[in-house]
Amino acid sequence: MTTMTVKGAWKGWDDKTFVEMTDGSKWKQALYHYAYRPEATVTNDDLMLVDGMSRAVRVRRV
Repeated sequence: MTTMTVKGAWKGWDDKTFVEMTDGSKWKQALYHYAYRPEATVTNDDLMLVDGMSRAVRVRRV
């Protein structure tokens, strides 16, 4: 495992995220998951887990 710092602002993941690090290394998102109308669970502490995804993300209702 290596810890690095993102160069510039972080805007999150989308289907083709490209990340440049302060050490000059460049990384591209390798996995994209598409699902039509998947089930999703929102916990009491505002974490959403979508079926087929390996981790939950923090959300807020708008």
